[in-house]
Amino acid sequence: MEWVVISLLVIAIAAFAGGYWLRLILGRRSLSSAETQAQQRLKEAQRQAEAILKQAQLDGKEQLHALRQEFEERTKERRNELSQLEKRLRQREELLDRKLDQLDRKEKELEDREKQFAQREQALEHKTAQLEQVIAQEKEQLKTIAGLSADQAKQLLLARLEQDCRSEAGMIIKQVEEETKRSSQEVSRRILVETMQRCAAEFTVESTTSVIQLPNEDMKGRIIGREGRNIKAFELATGVDLIVDDTPDVVTLSSFDMIRREVARLSLERLMSDGRIHPARIEEIVEKVKKEFQQHIVQEGEKTISELDAHGVHPELVKFIGRLRYRTSYGQNVLLHMKETGYLCGMIAAELGLDQRLARRCGLLHDIGKAVSHEMEGPHAIIGAELAKKYGESPDIVHAIEAHHEDVQPRTLLAVLTIVADSVSGSRPGARGDTLENYIKRLQTLEAICDSFSGVEKAYAIQAGREVRVIVQPGRVTDLEAIALSREIKRKVEGSIEFPGQIKITVIRETRSIEYAR
Repeated sequence: MEWVVISLLVIAIAAFAGGYWLRLILGRRSLSSAETQAQQRLKEAQRQAEAILKQAQLDGKEQLHALRQEFEERTKERRNELSQLEKRLRQREELLDRKLDQLDRKEKELEDREKQFAQREQALEHKTAQLEQVIAQEKEQLKTIAGLSADQAKQLLLARLEQDCRSEAGMIIKQVEEETKRSSQEVSRRILVETMQRCAAEFTVESTTSVIQLPNEDMKGRIIGREGRNIKAFELATGVDLIVDDTPDVVTLSSFDMIRREVARLSLERLMSDGRIHPARIEEIVEKVKKEFQQHIVQEGEKTISELDAHGVHPELVKFIGRLRYRTSYGQNVLLHMKETGYLCGMIAAELGLDQRLARRCGLLHDIGKAVSHEMEGPHAIIGAELAKKYGESPDIVHAIEAHHEDVQPRTLLAVLTIVADSVSGSRPGARGDTLENYIKRLQTLEAICDSFSGVEKAYAIQAGREVRVIVQPGRVTDLEAIALSREIKRKVEGSIEFPGQIKITVIRETRSIEYAR
């Protein structure tokens, strides 16, 4: 029994020792495995650190390259800005040099004129002294030869002197006028030609109809409606004639009122796109388009104000300006004519050294009266001046508006400038249209007015009615009377007929002496 116990004890001790030894071996193996894993992880961490370092270096290089590119681009932009500024400065210097040259030439011309006037004054004084001597001699001769009394001789001499002085004064005045006209025409011609070359405004001639393209021929029946109720409702709501004829896939809107015609066009296009065409829907769409169109008119006015840099215009005037987008004069769109006149005023003002912004404002607002001239009585220039004064425009602008058709005598340079720019814009080729019947009637009326004066042999209207040449009988009309006749014809033409732009009146007097040698 004890042997068994001892055996079991030995077995237990051996098992304990074996287990301990086994655990020791396993512990050492796990320790070596942990060290191996630790070394592998350390190596892996080193590789990752190296990869991160390389990636950071690459990112740094990319950022450095991007910064360099950005710096180079900014440097390039700055250089371009500097080159543009240098170019502008050179242009301004050239402009200043040209203006200085012009001023020098004008000063020289003025000095030459002063010298000429001084010489003429001396010549007149010399002639006056000679006349006094001749008068004294004639007095003595009349007393001794004719036996006239002193009063009679005085009256006779004064009559002869008056006649001689009038003749000489007329000749001197004529020479001065011709020289002044030549010099002023040369300068004004140069300014106007340069201005018209710089102003590239479009030619616009409006008609009284608008053609609407239909998606298909069946749309005509839907527009007409049962027993024509749709077309009647449309014409009643818009005030425009809707013409449906045999022309395929189109209908025509006819009206002299461009605003109504535009509202009708937009309404019809919206009805066709909507597809529901009946009287109630037509009235609804037309009213909606009218409200939207009023906003569009204000936007047109604001756009025009912005283009000409004429800020500070009263909102009511802005609305009137927008309305003129849909108004024509002799076929020319009034708003485009006003814009062009504003540009021309600004350019000419720059040449003359005047306020360009104020000049552009005068040109822009000069026809503002046409926005309401069909609602009020009187010339559109006077109506426009009253509107401008009512809505706070300066007195210079008000005067330029009222004087641009010379309903009021122009008193300022801005008023004269507006007249010139308005004439250039209205009289350039293609700017305005007219019917053949009205054109021929205007030419015939112009020639008849000229023929009605005494001493006129024949009058010829040329250059599309922008010039009339009047041939007078040399035996009945003298040179001085021809000058007065041209002015009388001018006054009668201005008071008798309406015409765009201006009409040049040329009176021609020619004396011919013919002999035949046999």
